[in-house]
Amino acid sequence: MSRKIVAGKMFCWLSGVLTIAICLGILIYVAVRGAPALSWDFISQPPKMVLLKGLSGGILSPLVGTAMLTTMSIMLALPLALAMAVYYAEYAGDNWGAKLLRLGNDVLAGVPTIVIALFGLIIFSYPELSFLSIKVTGTASERAFGRSFLVAAITMAVMVLPYITKSVEEAIAAVPSTYREAAYGLGVSKWRTIRKVVLPAAWRGIASGTVLGVGRVASDVAIVWFCLGATLTYSGPEKWWLPQNWLDTLRSAGSTLSSYIYYASPVGSGRNTEKAYGAALVLIVIILLFNAVVIYINHLAMFKPKASSPQQKAAK
Repeated sequence: MSRKIVAGKMFCWLSGVLTIAICLGILIYVAVRGAPALSWDFISQPPKMVLLKGLSGGILSPLVGTAMLTTMSIMLALPLALAMAVYYAEYAGDNWGAKLLRLGNDVLAGVPTIVIALFGLIIFSYPELSFLSIKVTGTASERAFGRSFLVAAITMAVMVLPYITKSVEEAIAAVPSTYREAAYGLGVSKWRTIRKVVLPAAWRGIASGTVLGVGRVASDVAIVWFCLGATLTYSGPEKWWLPQNWLDTLRSAGSTLSSYIYYASPVGSGRNTEKAYGAALVLIVIILLFNAVVIYINHLAMFKPKASSPQQKAAK
């Protein structure tokens, strides 16, 4: 074995060890600082503003807000990302139009979230879009409030779209060409081959891209602060879980764990570092659980006996 190969392997190992050490260091530090704040009241109580203490109560409404915003954002972004990825990987080829679309996707991925947040706030403040939030009256000109779960979800979907699209495209491109050839040999159409063979074979990459989007949405602050409301209080109906209150809930302002962390930290106004670390620990655990579920499902799929071949799947 040559010296260059040994040096390359050592560099890769050292890079991996360093990355793991940094991640573990951050996790341990946040766990040590945030563990004292964890309790049932911290999870089950909404945050409360106190004049002298700055912040009391728990993280219930930010936790629910995180779940709502993440679910809606992924539901909006994933179908469009799937469609774009299928087009890029199966239909586009290397023509100039496809290259231009890929360039736009890469540029969108590089746009800072604060720019996307400002764009969302400006666009959704037009009165014609007040059905997504509420209409502000009593001013010189009527405008939409421009801050709600619907507005934030649409803006978040724009932000995570290029990341999910790229992950799904790579997963589709990684499907062996023999799968497609076997289906075509049976006379199966291209679209049916994609739907019955390619996408099921690429589902692990699709799941990984979805988890990546979940992490991006759950940890973002700028879009939440500008498009969901710079507040820790929830402005919607008290019984938000009732079906008749769902629309009003989605059109109301709220908060997420990331905005709670920002507010409770020394950078914000809460002046309560312990609660900020506690919320950060909860957020990290949630994201780790998502990743663990995907890894576990992939592990089961690797050892699950195949019920049918690609040819049989395409023929169904």
